[in-house]
Amino acid sequence: MTTQDVLDHHLDAFTDQDLDETLVDYSDDSVIITNMGVFRGLDEIEGLFSDLYEEFSQTGSEVDLEQKTVEDEYAYIVWNGDTPDNDYEFCTDTFVIRDETIHRQTFAGKVAPKE
Repeated sequence: MTTQDVLDHHLDAFTDQDLDETLVDYSDDSVIITNMGVFRGLDEIEGLFSDLYEEFSQTGSEVDLEQKTVEDEYAYIVWNGDTPDNDYEFCTDTFVIRDETIHRQTFAGKVAPKE
């Protein structure tokens, strides 16, 4: 699988909110770095996505992918989203994909809670 294949699988799994398929893209050595903390290994990554899917499964939630760039083992996306809880005004993820898994990922975003 290429970097593009892994990224596309990850985006499809996120769109489908399929936790099992999402975890296929990671390993026990994977790390996700965010402003909310660092998530290491499958157990912590599962918790992160479980919480995200709970939020994004709410009625009226949406995600719009604005940009997707792949260069060698690196992938970069820009997206925005909206849930009843939060406005994801501007978000980016950067992925380092090695051996057909997401080895490292970072997330940054302007997320405003709704009141």
